[in-house]
Amino acid sequence: MTETRTAGQELQGQILDTVRKSQEAVVDALKAWADAVSSITPPLPALSPAIADKLPKPEELVANAYDFAEQLLASQRKFAEDVLEATGAVTAKKASAPKK
Repeated sequence: MTETRTAGQELQGQILDTVRKSQEAVVDALKAWADAVSSITPPLPALSPAIADKLPKPEELVANAYDFAEQLLASQRKFAEDVLEATGAVTAKKASAPKK
């Protein structure tokens, strides 16, 4: 079981590393795109303070979305653990195949 777990953890590490590298490449490309676009487009009109003050900041939107996702994932983990505990008596018994 330890070898399987180690192999799984190594694979997860490789996947996370690949995801991080891909994300870095996308961020770099977006920075280059934003620099190019900002040099050829006029500035956006300013929002009136009455409207601007009511809108959430992009950073707040991202933080709120990830806070919610974190809570949802924790809830799902607890649910999965509770299901395993509730069905433990059934899964602990070794199933015997019916004889034909």
